Amino acid sequence: MPSFDIASKVDMQEVDNAVNQTIKEVSQRYDFKGTHNEIELANEAITILASDDYKLKAIVDILIGKLVRRQVSAKALDYGKVESASHNAVRQRIAIVQGVDKEKAKTIVKEIKASKLKVQAQIMDDQVRVSGKKLDDLQAVIQLLKGKDFDLDLQFINMRS
Repeated sequence: MPSFDIASKVDMQEVDNAVNQTIKEVSQRYDFKGTHNEIELANEAITILASDDYKLKAIVDILIGKLVRRQVSAKALDYGKVESASHNAVRQRIAIVQGVDKEKAKTIVKEIKASKLKVQAQIMDDQVRVSGKKLDDLQAVIQLLKGKDFDLDLQFINMRS
């Protein structure tokens, strides 16, 4: 029976490259000269330390630009709240979301069932498997889900016929 998986994966090597490019750009920009700024990638999270709110926002904007250029969706970022740090600096933690969480998976399955297409959808760990008798039905599900916004960067992988 034909099937495919709905997943939300992020290429961590591309994220690492984008972080390194951001660090390089921040070190070279004139408006950041003489200020203390740090960008660190660890445990699927990016921690940004900036001397003030303006510089934090500028660093996040640079980072998003670098990620998008490397085909990493901005939807894969989960922004933590801005915290105070020592010496009047600010810190923000940005988590990188991997996989489809249970609540979003339930929403996706509900959307597929509401479409009345002759397919079955089941939640498997951090992805959703969709199977059906006709390839056309599976392609209709893909088109349906591409038209909806689940606040995730969805990939349709492992198409089997």
